[in-house]
This record gives sequence, C-alpha cells and structure tokens, in this order.
Amino acid sequence: MKTKGRLVFMARFSWNKLLAVIFSVIITALHSSMAYAAEDYIRINTYIDQHPEQNSIMGKFAEIVRAPATPITKSLKRPTRIAIIYPGLQTSDYWRRSQNSFEHRMRNTRTPYELKSFFSRPSVDSALQSQQLSEALAWQPDYLVFTLDTAPQSRMIERILARGTPKLILQNITTPLLRWQTHPPFLYVGFDHAQGTRLMAEWMLNKIDHKGKYLMLYFSPGYVSQMRGDTFANEAAKHPDITQVAAYYTQGNRDKAYQATLRTLQQHPDLKMIFANSTDVALGALQALRETNRLDVLLNGWGGGEAELIELQQKGLDVTVMRINDDNGIAMAEAIKLDQQSQSEHIPHIFSGDIKLLTKDQLQADINQLKRQAFRLSNIPLEANQ
Repeated sequence: MKTKGRLVFMARFSWNKLLAVIFSVIITALHSSMAYAAEDYIRINTYIDQHPEQNSIMGKFAEIVRAPATPITKSLKRPTRIAIIYPGLQTSDYWRRSQNSFEHRMRNTRTPYELKSFFSRPSVDSALQSQQLSEALAWQPDYLVFTLDTAPQSRMIERILARGTPKLILQNITTPLLRWQTHPPFLYVGFDHAQGTRLMAEWMLNKIDHKGKYLMLYFSPGYVSQMRGDTFANEAAKHPDITQVAAYYTQGNRDKAYQATLRTLQQHPDLKMIFANSTDVALGALQALRETNRLDVLLNGWGGGEAELIELQQKGLDVTVMRINDDNGIAMAEAIKLDQQSQSEHIPHIFSGDIKLLTKDQLQADINQLKRQAFRLSNIPLEANQ
C-alpha cells in the first residue's frame, strides 16, 4: 500500500511538473508573437533622459491640459479633419470618454473640425480595423487617432508612418518605440500602464503579506499585457514566497476570464490573489469569485471607469488605479490646436496623464471628487456644447 501510495504521489507530482512546463512554453510562445518585445519600448524616464528638453515642454503642456480652454488664435481656411479608430466596443468607458472629452475641448477652443469615428472590439477585430483604416485614409484626414496593442495594428501604423500623412496620434501608449524614432508619430498620449501597475502591485503584495499563490489574467498578447501583466509579474517575482500558478490570455473577453478563474480556483483552492489586466477581465473574474463564494481572493481593476467604481464601492473589487480620464482627450485637442496655430514646438512627444490608487476602503467623498476631475467633460452630453 505504501508503494502504491508513493507511485500515485509521484505520478501526480510528475503530471503537475509537466503541466507547469507546458504552461511555461505556451506563455513564452505567445509572448514571442507580440508586436514588439519589452526592450523595444522606451520608458518615459529614459526618454526624458535622452531628450531633456522634453521635461519642460511636457510640464507646460500638462498645465494647459488641466486649465480651462482658451480659443484658437488663428483663423483656419477650413475645418480640421480628424479620424478616430478605437477598440471601444467593451465595458471599459475609456474610449467613449476619450472621444467625448476630445470633442468638448475642440468646441471649447472654437477649433472648427470634422470628425469620423470608427469603433471595434479589442484584440479580435483586426480585419475590421484594417477596413476602417482604409476608409478613414480615403477620407484624407489631417490627423488620425489610432492605438497600438497587437502585431496587426503595428503593421498598419508603420504603413501610415511611411506615408508621412496624416499626422498620427497614438492613443493609450506612452512609451515611444525605438524603431520609430526617425519617423515618430505626432503624439503618444495616454496613461503610464507600468506606473499604474506598480502602484497596485505594492498595495496587493503587501495585502497578502508577500506570500501565496496568484493567477495572472492577461489581456491579449501585446502591449497592454506587457506593460500591465508583465510589470506585475516582475514585481511579484521579487518575493520568493509568491507563486504564479497560472496565466491566461483572455483577449479582453469577460467570459474567458470567468472560465479561467473557475478553472484555477478548482485546481488551486488556496489561491490568494488575481491580477486582471483590464476592466472586462476583472469583471469576468469577479463573476466567478461571486459564484464560488470566494470574495476572499484579492482582485484588482484597471483604469477606474464607472463600472469599476461601482464594484469597488460594493467591495467586489479590492483595488484599482483611476486614470484622470478626460486628460487624454483634452491633450489631443490641445496638441491639434497648437499645431494649427503653427506652435508645434510647444507640443510634447508624449503626454501621460495622472493616475490615482483607489481601494475598496476609500471614502466616498474622495471618489466623488476624483470622478468630478476625471470625467469633467465626458459626463456632459455633447448636445449641451453646440
């Protein structure tokens, strides 16, 4: 009986080791299929060290973004044409608010404009985004607002940069690419994913006393997963008693996050923590935790949009980072205004908005104050600003 028990134990041990190896190979292969490796991106602090004049330009531009709008000083011959292509068909309200705050600021600065906007699902609508891009370029816009996360998007962007027109605003990315330094985009704009993740990592790792098992729920193979998920994994790896027991690419899909969480809870009932890379991913994991009565497992959000703030107040989420959301849309409008006024020397290469840590124990008054600041334009219907 002892021999049989030992054989069963060894079989289970070998199987677990085999699963761990398979899991590691799959994650490594998916990482290699990303648009770029982490070393291809230049972190903001490094970029400022390389371009010290940018520090002052960025600071003065941030003051413009935070201040009330001032009218454009130059009479334009025609309205400025802007095309926006966003992966906005998701629970996160970041993209909708970005466009809303952008249009409000354009109107408040009295900058005449025409806008064509296109929305798609994140990760899975590459063909649709390519079609939308062709339609947008056929319209011959002066500015194109796009994002970079996956390899297909990077190929689209490189074609635009090679053309030299329209002027490209890269949204939701604040780390310039090495290979684009000779022909950079007009503006990188968004919020620092790594900075926000490190804020949460410090809080979450302290909360579990730097020991225990955790699940990583990535977005899709690409920029967001690198800057959020890998940053958290690197912080966790500094503590030998913290173990990542599973990791899944969810494509930003709520149901995939839900299924991955259920599977991991079944395999590791002593799970202490889940790191979610986006709003939809967090909400899928939260559904699984509620159904299994496992709200003791630590869970984060990412971005601090309306859906996350509701769950934070209801103690479903433990922590998130809240972007001062409307800053990104305002920054795009102000950069275009400066460019149209022939003052491009005042436009920074990067605009990175403010991020605040919020926990489930946050005072409601603090949350309300941040909401007023973060959504100061996007909560106003556009019809009220004609």
